[in-house]
Parts: sequence; C-alpha cells; structure tokens
Amino acid sequence: MDSSADAPRPDETATGQPVRPGYQALRLPPLTGLLWPAGLIATILAIWEVAVRLRDIPAWLLPPPSAIGRALLDDRALLWDNAGATLSEVLLGFGLAVVVGVTLGVLIANVPAVARAVYPIVITSQTIPVPAIAPLLLIWFGYGLFPKVLVTALIGFFPIVVSTVDGIRATDRDTLDLFRTLRATAWQRLRHAQLPSALPAIFSGARIAMTACVIGAVFAELTGSSRGLGYLLNRSAAQFLTARVFAIIVVLSLIGIGLFALLALIERLALPWRRVR
Repeated sequence: MDSSADAPRPDETATGQPVRPGYQALRLPPLTGLLWPAGLIATILAIWEVAVRLRDIPAWLLPPPSAIGRALLDDRALLWDNAGATLSEVLLGFGLAVVVGVTLGVLIANVPAVARAVYPIVITSQTIPVPAIAPLLLIWFGYGLFPKVLVTALIGFFPIVVSTVDGIRATDRDTLDLFRTLRATAWQRLRHAQLPSALPAIFSGARIAMTACVIGAVFAELTGSSRGLGYLLNRSAAQFLTARVFAIIVVLSLIGIGLFALLALIERLALPWRRVR
C-alpha cells in the first residue's frame, strides 16, 4: 500500500491546513539541541575543577566550580535579596527604554523633520561612554532608584529605536497605498499596518536591549549603590570573596537568560500569525 497518499502535500501542514506562503514557523530549539551546550559547559567545569586542584591555586585567586556552587547555596539569601533589587532596576529601565525607544522610532520613521533633527542625536548619544554620564546622574538625582533606572534605560533604548525605525520603514508600500486610497488617518495606518509589520523587528531589538539592560543595571550599582548585585559584587571583590563574585556572575547570567527567554515567549504569543503549525 502506498503511504504517500496519506502524507501531507508540500503546501499543507500535518493537520491538512494550508500553509500561507511567505510565513515561517517560530520554533523553539529541541530539547536534544540543549545537550551540546550542556555537555560543553560540563566539560569546561570538570577541566576547571581538576586544573585548580592539581595546581593548588588559592581559592581567593580562582576558586573551583564546587566552591562557587557552595557559595550559591550558602549565600542564597543574600543573593536573592540583592537580585530582587537588580531585577527591579532592569525591568523598570527596560520598560522606560521600550516606551521612549518605540515612540522615538515611530516619530523618526514618519516625521522627516524629527528624523533630520533627532536621529543624528540618538546615534551620537551612543558614542558618549556611560561611565562619564553615570556619576553626573548620581550627582543630580542622588543614590536612589531613579538614576539606576535612567542609566539602564540609556543603555537599552538605542537598539529599540533602530529596530523600530527599520521595521516601520520596511512596511509594505502597497499596503500603505491601500490605506491612503481608503483615506485612513495616520494613526490608522500606524496601528493597523506599520506597527504590526514592525513588531518582529521591535521584538528583535527588545531582546538585545534586555540583555544590555542587565549590564546597565549592574554598572549603575557599581557606580554608587547600597543594594543590588552590582553593589554586592563590588563589596565581595574588595573582601577577596572570589567564590561569591563568581556566584553573583552566575546569578546575573541566569537573570539575563531568563528575561531573554521570557521575552521570546511573549513574542511567540503576541505574533500568532508568524506561526504555521
């Protein structure tokens, strides 16, 4: 019996639903695909552990992974408390970066005067090193939450602006001509044509911005703070608690990876038309 009769056609999914041309499925990496990076990390940690013990390297200079694991366990309350402060700064800074970045991107893409006046300033702002700005923000706004959120937003908003501008400018010309023929307002064109078209690009920029915001929050805490993982990192390094320093780095990495994955999930839920199966 020929089983090819039961197989779906190239233009159909396994359920028999037609595949819309030009669309691609958003697929998460299979679980087996995670075995390769997990195996590589495990190999590196094993070599690290053996090398440190064989060469008798002092723990204050380079602790073995087992000591870092003990620091994660023993200092979990301290790490958890300061991670909450850093996470709040990251989320608030990222939210501010999204609001400002998308708004600026929409204006730059649709208003030529704003593009000529503001876009060069936005690009130039990225040439100014943040270490030169952070002390000024602390002088102006003190050591509270606001200057840290501001530093985080300053680092994260640029990729969102650029991706928003590129996404809106890539909107299909025929679609915009159709809206103009129907006498749609600028707001209707933006809401029903430009923003839906630009959302994939905006999410791509937001994923980059999310990881940058984690770096920005830590840097703001290193400049001046009394709480947060950056503050704890500074204090632990001064006391030569190197295992705790590595534990803080692990926690920061987990925060960045978790927020990146959460944003990817939100993108998957918010853009159902990009999924085929």
